[in-house]
Amino acid sequence: MTRVNVITGFLGSGKTTTLLHLLAHKPANENWAILVNEFGEVGIDGALLADRGATLKEIPGGCMCCVNGLPLQVGLNMLLKKNKPDRLIIEPTGLGHPKQLLDMLRAAVYQPWIQVDATLTLLDPRQLADARVVENENFRDQLTAADIIVANKSDRWSEEDRQRLQQWQQHNLGDRQLVESAWGKVDPALLCQSALADRAVPEAAHHHHTSRPKGLAALKLEGSARWRRALNEGQGYASCGWIFDGDTVFDTIPALEWARLAPVDRVKGVLRTPDGLVNINRQGDDFFMETRTTTPPDSRIELIHHQSVDWNVLQTTLLRIRLD
Repeated sequence: MTRVNVITGFLGSGKTTTLLHLLAHKPANENWAILVNEFGEVGIDGALLADRGATLKEIPGGCMCCVNGLPLQVGLNMLLKKNKPDRLIIEPTGLGHPKQLLDMLRAAVYQPWIQVDATLTLLDPRQLADARVVENENFRDQLTAADIIVANKSDRWSEEDRQRLQQWQQHNLGDRQLVESAWGKVDPALLCQSALADRAVPEAAHHHHTSRPKGLAALKLEGSARWRRALNEGQGYASCGWIFDGDTVFDTIPALEWARLAPVDRVKGVLRTPDGLVNINRQGDDFFMETRTTTPPDSRIELIHHQSVDWNVLQTTLLRIRLD
């Protein structure tokens, strides 16, 4: 039987970083699989999580609850049938709603095959000061669905952030466990905890629009194309992602500055540079980059913002920092 965890949380709460930490501490004798969903089309998390010791399946381009959960069911069934993992971790998009996903996992048809363990919801307490985030239905419902709440990025909290977290706990925590973490460094034993009694999580009420039909694969280049972009809109957010072929190399410093200064809420990317592979992860003013010696087959970058952006202006600058 496969034990399943859902790790959810709003945009920029640190889900992927937490997954990387958990994978680094995976028991050597266990076979793990990751099912990851992204709001954008190009599949950044798949590149970040690749070659980390677990089977990976991506569902890009929206949230898992869309289209009656069909992309999720197909991806889940493929992993269970082909890989038979000991543990499956599902990471929905930060703009996704948890109810339909959890209802499907608890359906009678899956009971002989999976055991649903604790759902972890990551929370950056600094977001409690942002009315636009606090009023977002998905943000609230992700927290309602949690068995364990991980208050993440504690190394960046102010005293006001901690006070807001304490006030939130008093009114919302109930019988749930809350743990603090920095850089997603949570105890892997949390995954083995049982799910609590089912709570009343409201139904998702949203519309999702994409630039192409949803599938089970990230965006790819076709023919002799050197690069391609894809747009997505939904949940009051817009995204634009680019994929570049394996011969494209970016000038390191200008690429980092482009990502740091882009007037958007969220930036994630995996870029080929003369210095090797550069992972870029930015949420608001928080900027993290990591250089690795491995070389990815291509370069990918995704931007997300809470309103429309002139993507052409950002694209023009991005294209200029490619090296010949």
